[in-house]
Amino acid sequence: MKTYRFSLALILPIIAFTACGQPDPNEGWELFGDYITTTDHILLDEVIDQFTDDEEKSMKISGTLERVCQNKGCWTTLQTADGRSLRMTFANYSFFLPIDAAGREIVAEGLAFKKVSSVEELRHYAEDEHASAEEIAAITEPKIEYTFEAKGVLLR
Repeated sequence: MKTYRFSLALILPIIAFTACGQPDPNEGWELFGDYITTTDHILLDEVIDQFTDDEEKSMKISGTLERVCQNKGCWTTLQTADGRSLRMTFANYSFFLPIDAAGREIVAEGLAFKKVSSVEELRHYAEDEHASAEEIAAITEPKIEYTFEAKGVLLR
């Protein structure tokens, strides 16, 4: 009985110290979608040239949200320093971001690729942004877009 108490007295502090001693990599971040961490991400500016239209690439990116769908937060955009725009959607529409999240820093993990967005799709995005009828009507050609389908997003 004394051995059991002695062992327990030794083991419990070790467990408590080990569990409490690990810093939370996501402290200060809100998680949306699948669990991801802030570790090992790459700035969007550093990887956008790796996006191709023939292959989806799995990656973890970071950046600042430029715009967010104002209807329900179902897509966002980020911009690179040289002015290129990336549209981020969410895998299977399984989660959305707050509509007031523009300007906040993110880390996102998912699939990166380029695609041709149809006129219909681009007009839909413009409607989501509450664009005027004239602005929507002015969209007359498809556009090649940098796209990211996130499975998980951390929002600071």
